[in-house]
Amino acid sequence: MFPGQGSQKVGMGHSLCEAFPESGAVFAEADDALGFALSALCFEGPESELQLTANTQPAILTASVAAARALSARGLSPEWVAGHSLGEYSAAVIAGVLPLREAVVAVRRRGEYMQEAVPVGEGAMAAILALELPAIARACQEAEQGQVVAPANVNSPGQVVIAGHATAVDRASELCKKAGARKAMRLAVSAPFHCALMMPAQERLARDLERLPFRDATVPLVNNVDARPVRDGAECRDGLVRQVSSTVRWQEVVERLAGEGVDTVIEVGPGTVLSGLVKKIDKGLRVLHVEDPGSLQTTLTALLERQSA
Repeated sequence: MFPGQGSQKVGMGHSLCEAFPESGAVFAEADDALGFALSALCFEGPESELQLTANTQPAILTASVAAARALSARGLSPEWVAGHSLGEYSAAVIAGVLPLREAVVAVRRRGEYMQEAVPVGEGAMAAILALELPAIARACQEAEQGQVVAPANVNSPGQVVIAGHATAVDRASELCKKAGARKAMRLAVSAPFHCALMMPAQERLARDLERLPFRDATVPLVNNVDARPVRDGAECRDGLVRQVSSTVRWQEVVERLAGEGVDTVIEVGPGTVLSGLVKKIDKGLRVLHVEDPGSLQTTLTALLERQSA
């Protein structure tokens, strides 16, 4: 599993690069592809620059692939891959769908396009806690009033993020609270991701991705937009295009993995947000993570103990 945009932090990937040459090579390749020192931005900041979505997106992608390559160098390769929003690009790289060089440039542009699609202040996102999805969808429909607001991320039972015009998001949030939501809170984001307001960004990104060499995946990739396994390169491209303005169906992604017989998932990249979501979705899944040398060793030890049990 590969994390999305909410996982950036100064220093991410640094300890991996110091410990493992294969991880350092990933950052060096990203620096060369982008034409600036992304590695320095990740390791040293400033945080204000790292938080700009055009920087955040290639940074998280690179840190995630660096962690995955450290795992691979120790003989651990995935049988399935999936990623949350931006994380689907990391999954595509590890599944051999896209070369890293092309992916980091594509997600930097993706960040620029998403930021430019809606003027700052016009859009918003809000997390709705402890309310069923059908009730949230009804609240969004009632709150539209000629604007856009809709579920953007279905993260886990009881956690849904909505996105759209700021005033419509506020109206929907109030309706959700009246319907019984425990909390409805605005998120500190730079744009209303994964809703219809992102269509201009989707159209621009589609033209970029059409020019890239998408290959068939070496392992099944469960995409965000349909929550189904894809392996065909063209289908992988189509999913990445459509997810820009579509709901991230993360709960269904995890349920699909479990339904396919997956019993252990590893979150690869900065943070453990997805690990927490997976535990809420399916308590039967074993959840591990890798973001630095310590967590890598812990994960390898846990897997080895399981094999010998």
